[in-house]
Amino acid sequence: MMGKLYLASTGFLFLMSINSFSQNAFDLRKLVKNKDLEVVNRDLSLINDDSHSGIRLSKDYGEGIAWLKGVEFSNGILEFDARGEDVEGHSFVGIAFHAKDNNTFDAIYLRPFRFNDADAAMRNHSIQYIALPNFTWRVLREKFPNKFEHAIDPSPDPNSWVRIRVVIKDATVSTYINGNKEPSLVVEKVNQINTGAIGFYVADTSGGDFANLTITKTN
Repeated sequence: MMGKLYLASTGFLFLMSINSFSQNAFDLRKLVKNKDLEVVNRDLSLINDDSHSGIRLSKDYGEGIAWLKGVEFSNGILEFDARGEDVEGHSFVGIAFHAKDNNTFDAIYLRPFRFNDADAAMRNHSIQYIALPNFTWRVLREKFPNKFEHAIDPSPDPNSWVRIRVVIKDATVSTYINGNKEPSLVVEKVNQINTGAIGFYVADTSGGDFANLTITKTN
């Protein structure tokens, strides 16, 4: 298992821009080999099961992120596979984008343990948008109930891989799950940051698995 790496909280140094191409598929294992991921507050290991080859972020307290070094992103499509687990209150997996630094970014993430909850109100917490540091899930839920989180229909298996497609067009963020034609969540961003870094995201006490990342740049 690889040790923890930390980025300076003052910001990132971008060596190239995704604007130079329209679409790119990333081999996450190769990114690890080439030291093209910067991991914040987690340990990173490689995974290779029957259907997916990717990375795993360990469980720990606080937010954990694996940033793609040298990639800056504004508008377009982020597609990837993520796997959490059906553990109450301890599984939050997704992607951070438009990041200014380790503490300032937008994110979309799943709560797999809510996918099949018998309580409809709890199922509405299955997918979440946040914009840190000011708009945590607690703040958004209190001020705008049911606006920045939603159920996923049909519900995925909480212990299996989930295909996530995040479409970002200016201030609008639409997220599609497992190839569904209808989005599971559509939100308007709550900040003015419209470009920045991309990274795989896990929230407090959570780990997660990630694979098959494709980034499509649009105007």
